[in-house]
Amino acid sequence: MLSTPVNLPKWLEENSHLLKPPVNNYCVYNEGFTVMARLTIPIVGGPNARTDYHINETPEWFYQHKGAMLLKVVDDGGEFRDIIIRQGDMFLLPGNTPHNPVRFADTVGVVLEQKRPAGSLDRMRWYCAGCGGVVHEAAFHCTDLGTQIKGALEKFRASEEDRRCGKCGEVVQTEPRPGSIRDPNLE
Repeated sequence: MLSTPVNLPKWLEENSHLLKPPVNNYCVYNEGFTVMARLTIPIVGGPNARTDYHINETPEWFYQHKGAMLLKVVDDGGEFRDIIIRQGDMFLLPGNTPHNPVRFADTVGVVLEQKRPAGSLDRMRWYCAGCGGVVHEAAFHCTDLGTQIKGALEKFRASEEDRRCGKCGEVVQTEPRPGSIRDPNLE
């Protein structure tokens, strides 16, 4: 069955209420779309404020439709880096790269992700702001990113034991510290 084209600005005008925290996304195409593999195509709005890093075994493609976003990553060498994806930019994130997409008010992006292969695991990882060590990791086979991420976030928020760094004892915050993230839209 053929679908009709989606006019992104009109869709946003009519459906912006679907892009709310804590996950801020809605899969506009989720079934029957094939390009070498089945894809999910969430439209993602801001703002969001989380400290977890997502790890997907398959690549993710980002397109920033409105405003700029910040993609916090841990590179192959274990270094924390910030990648700014500006309005009109696209970026391909390699699989297995820990990343934290930071979206700001009134921004909108589109992400292309492969449906997860059988046996694959998505992970959510929290790092210590004090020493950089891994504090906690939750793993799951991803079938519904929105509900599964929300559940893992809520469980982590509720457990100070899970949030305490085993190396230095610092308790990980579930939202970024005020002033710790610069909004590239204000530069």
